[in-house]
Amino acid sequence: MAPRAKKESAAEPTRRSTRLADKPAVPAAAAPAKPAAAKKEKEPVKEKESKKRAAEEKAEEPAAKKAKPAAEKPKPASKVKPASKAKPASKKAAAAKEEPIVEAVEEEKAAAEAEVVAEAPKEAPKEPAGELELGDLLPELTLKNQAEEDVAVKSLAGADKGLILFLVPKANTPGCTKQACGFRDSYPSYTGLGYEVYCVSGDLPAAQAKWKSGQKLPYPLLSDPSHALIKALGASSPGNKTKRSHFIFEKGSGKLVLKSLGVKPEESPKQVLAFLESHK
Repeated sequence: MAPRAKKESAAEPTRRSTRLADKPAVPAAAAPAKPAAAKKEKEPVKEKESKKRAAEEKAEEPAAKKAKPAAEKPKPASKVKPASKAKPASKKAAAAKEEPIVEAVEEEKAAAEAEVVAEAPKEAPKEPAGELELGDLLPELTLKNQAEEDVAVKSLAGADKGLILFLVPKANTPGCTKQACGFRDSYPSYTGLGYEVYCVSGDLPAAQAKWKSGQKLPYPLLSDPSHALIKALGASSPGNKTKRSHFIFEKGSGKLVLKSLGVKPEESPKQVLAFLESHK
């Protein structure tokens, strides 16, 4: 029995030595366990932060996805170019092209109207109360001569001079030219007796000036487009036509002493001269 006790006692030191050897290992393992615990404490914080970031990223992703359609909204605006709407634009372009043409036509019309207004007298002379009869004086009218100068009709006859008026339907026509040339050829005889000669027509001054120059007429021509004086003398007919005629206003008194309507072109100058020679 004794030997067993020795064996047991011999074995105990080994067991104790092993236990003692094991005891320092416990604290050595425990010492590094502390930082592991700190790591474990830090890891949840990181996890929390990562979760927050993940949550924020998830929150941002739908916002970004929603923002994309907003950026893509202008695309439909660029596609809005229907052919039906393009037609009005072409019509506007055509209208814009036509505007200068219309304006040019209107300007031409305005220019033509301005020329007509410029040729016509600015103010139509006032017509006398009625038709002149033998013994009446010249009416108070102002007409233009072939040079577009104002002529006071009433002042053409008076105490020191008489007046011969002969009327023609149209300047620079065969019959009127024959009548005008007859008064031209006898002009010195009229002025020798103290009478001035004037031709009256409804023509404008420009037409009369051309006629006067072409036929070398020595006397003035009076333009009466409104027929103010022609009506006063009783020589106006419907359609603004003029009766071929001649009139004499006496030297000294200025009264109407001869009134002849519907005369012949070649006879008119001779009849006037014959009357003056006998009316002394």
